[in-house]
Amino acid sequence: MKRHVLITGGGSGIGLATAQRLSAEGYAVTICGRGASKLKKTGFAFTVIDVTAPKSVAAGFSAAVKQNGPVDIVISNAGSAQTASALKTSLEMWNTMIAVNLTGAFLCAQAALPSMVERGFGRFIVVASTAAVKAYPYTMAYASAKHGTLGLVRSLALELAKTGVTCNAVCPGFTDTDIVRSAVGNITAKTGRSEAEAMAAFTKDNPTGRLITPDEVADSIAWLCGEGAGSVNGQAIMIDGGESVQ
Repeated sequence: MKRHVLITGGGSGIGLATAQRLSAEGYAVTICGRGASKLKKTGFAFTVIDVTAPKSVAAGFSAAVKQNGPVDIVISNAGSAQTASALKTSLEMWNTMIAVNLTGAFLCAQAALPSMVERGFGRFIVVASTAAVKAYPYTMAYASAKHGTLGLVRSLALELAKTGVTCNAVCPGFTDTDIVRSAVGNITAKTGRSEAEAMAAFTKDNPTGRLITPDEVADSIAWLCGEGAGSVNGQAIMIDGGESVQ
């Protein structure tokens, strides 16, 4: 029987790359997001979920089970990045970053983990960020939320260690996604810098001198999903070209 993978934020970027990779490996895949039209275009089974809303998460997981059976693996990938200097970070931005990046993972864990434990197998994987282990200027709210995801993952990993369920985080550096492309556009619009100059702000700390690709992140996620990764638990897997060890 195929393992069923549910991927939040699955309509583009890392989420979609992961869906394509896991589908090619024979997993049954359900992707989730807030926009039905975008999800439908991917060709995958999908359900609409707002990860910040408990009722939406519960309804979305229930719909996914009806489509593809019990959820064996959750890739908690939905996220958002907003930036501001620390002293200009509004309460609204703070609450949004916590809700999308941290509470969303918490709600998905609550929805998925009980049935995984009951069946004796599960993988709960959060797509965090290098901002989960290091600081960046102008990202106080985002970095706080991503740091929080590691606390969530590590606590779950210890509590569930004897159940057959593992909990891990993957932590990509700046990745070639819509979020980064949008940020580059904002920099060029606000500063007059060229696109190449703006992009350099996102690649300068990566020793390889480039962005991470979504497929590279998907490869690590696929490994964590497998039977052979059963002893990998509570980890933050860095996918950053060596940035975090400089």
